[in-house]
Amino acid sequence: MRTGIIWNPSKIERDVLEAALADAAETASVDDVRWWETAEEDPGQGVAEAAIAAGAELLVVAGGDGTVRAVAEHLADTSADVELAIIPLGTGNLFARNLDIPINDVPAAFELAVSGEARPIDVGWVELQREGGSERHGFVVMVGFGLDAQMLAETDDDLKDKAGWLAYVESLGRAWSASDVVSFTITTDDGVPQEREGHTFLVANCGTIQGGMRLLPGADPSDGELDYLVLSAEGFAQWLGTLKTMLWDNGLKEVIQPSDEVTDTDSARHGRAVTVDVTLPEALAFEIDGEEAGETRAFTVTIQPSAIRVRAEQAPAS
Repeated sequence: MRTGIIWNPSKIERDVLEAALADAAETASVDDVRWWETAEEDPGQGVAEAAIAAGAELLVVAGGDGTVRAVAEHLADTSADVELAIIPLGTGNLFARNLDIPINDVPAAFELAVSGEARPIDVGWVELQREGGSERHGFVVMVGFGLDAQMLAETDDDLKDKAGWLAYVESLGRAWSASDVVSFTITTDDGVPQEREGHTFLVANCGTIQGGMRLLPGADPSDGELDYLVLSAEGFAQWLGTLKTMLWDNGLKEVIQPSDEVTDTDSARHGRAVTVDVTLPEALAFEIDGEEAGETRAFTVTIQPSAIRVRAEQAPAS
C-alpha cells in the first residue's frame, strides 16, 4: 500500500519513527512512503487531505488523541477509502487503549500499523451551539461536560508536558469545586425530552479511560450506537459508592464474570441511543476526546456507523 505517515513533531523526532518503520519493514512490505508533518494551525485534517490527494492508501498517524481525532474526522467526513493506523504518542492515548493498540512501544505499534488488519470503527459527531453560531466536530472516544471537562480546563499545560496524565490529578480538586449539579434536558433518538440532574454528562463511542477504568463498560466503537453516562454524586459517601460501581461492578467484576448488564446507582445512570440532544441552563466547559473545547449551552451528538477502517488486529499467520 502507498503509505502516508502523519506525525506530530511536538511528540517525537522523525528519526525515531524512521528507525521503527525500518524494523517493521523487515517483516512486512512497506512501499512508497511519504511523510506529512502536522502544525498548530493544521492538527491533521489538512495533511490527511494532502496525503490522500497524493495517493496514500494507508495513513499512519503518529501523535496524541488530538492528532488522531483530526485525521479520523477528515476520513469520516469525506468517506475516504483509506485505512488508518495509529502510533500513540499522547498523554491519554484513549482511542488506542480502547482498540488494544500498543502504548509506549513505537516499534510494536508500527508492526501492527504495517501488517495488521483493519476493522470498521464508528465515528461520533457533535454539533455545539456557541454564541456566534454552531460548530460541528468529529470524535472517536467521548464528549461531554462536567468534571472531566472542567479538569481539562483547570490543567496546567506546562505540568502536563512534564508529568503527563498525572497533571490531571493535580487539577481534580479545582475541577470538583467548580462542577456543580445542574438540571438539564436530554432527548434521545425520537423520544420525549426528559429532565436530568448531574454535574457530569458524557456521550461515548469508547468507554475506557486512563488507568484502564471502564467508565462506560457497554460502549463498543463498532456497534453503531452511543453510550451515555450521567454522574450526580455529591459528598464522600456517594462518590465512594460511584467509584465502587465503576471499579468493581462495571469493571473487574465484568472481567471475571462477563455480563450484558450495566450497573446503575442513584448517582450514576447509563443509557444508549443513536442521537443525543442536550440543553443546558448555562454555558459550561465542554471536552472532545480529552481536549478542552470551550463552552456550550446546547449540543447534539450523532453516530456515523463504520465510518473509518482502523488497523487494530494482527493479521493471521500465513
